[in-house]
Amino acid sequence: MRRHDGPRLIGARVLLRPLRAQDFDAWSEVRQANRTWLEPWEPRPEPGAPDPVADVDAFRGRCSAWDRQRQFDSAYGFGLFLCDHEEFVGEVSLGSVQRGPFQSASIGYWIDERRAGRGYVPEGVALMLRYGFEELHLHRMEAAIVPRNAPSRRVAEKLGLRVEGTSLGFLQIDGIYEDHVRYAMTTEEWAARRTEIESLTARRG
Repeated sequence: MRRHDGPRLIGARVLLRPLRAQDFDAWSEVRQANRTWLEPWEPRPEPGAPDPVADVDAFRGRCSAWDRQRQFDSAYGFGLFLCDHEEFVGEVSLGSVQRGPFQSASIGYWIDERRAGRGYVPEGVALMLRYGFEELHLHRMEAAIVPRNAPSRRVAEKLGLRVEGTSLGFLQIDGIYEDHVRYAMTTEEWAARRTEIESLTARRG
């Protein structure tokens, strides 16, 4: 593996790896097919910003931005692929990495609606938890989710992330500052429950 290719996190059915320019066609197809599924849960892009779904150069720039953030230890973005044929089905990311006394980060994830409900996202997030706690030596990871986003909340709950409360007006989502439920796990909780979590997400469904 070339150094700039980044880590590959391999599970029972899915793998996480950084997206590359050659992934544009697969990524663009999934994003176009899922606009109505995904965009209600995402921040609106800046006005006039190029659309990486339609612009290959913008997509390359997006990949390069993730690479730079990984090199600076500020964020880690991964494509979510099925192991069998390395089919692209979504993304799992680790953002807002804070060092010093915090040692924390935020998890984000999404999946192609056509592949939803099969346990792929919980498995991918479990891989990210292991990577964050055991490789990046973080102490705490959290996921902030719009309260009515039931599928995303089920992922956090399946993995046993604790509910820590609701932050009002936490993040701009589709043009509106939305409240978010905060889920979290610490490295001590991961160490106590790692075997259980990895066993749970390895089940085929």
